[in-house]
Amino acid sequence: MPKGYILSAHRSEANAAKKAAYNLLARDALKLAGGQVIVMAKPGSNLSVRENGIEQSTVIIKFQSYELALAAYESPQYQEALAALDGGADRDVRIFEGL
Repeated sequence: MPKGYILSAHRSEANAAKKAAYNLLARDALKLAGGQVIVMAKPGSNLSVRENGIEQSTVIIKFQSYELALAAYESPQYQEALAALDGGADRDVRIFEGL
């Protein structure tokens, strides 16, 4: 059965205080929704970018289905985390189905 994924790729460094507030809420919200962080790459780690890539934080979270990934993003708990981030990050977020 295809899994669902949320990919978050930062375009620039996030505001440290807002990112910390977001992280406290987002981790619990996504875990509560069945999410499992499978990849977390940070600048300075073994992260090689190609083509139009930007060397910034990248995270991939796996869910049992696309629908669960979408529901996790739209959940009140995750929306609270986004409110805490309050524009403190420029991210490319994608929700998709994969194997």
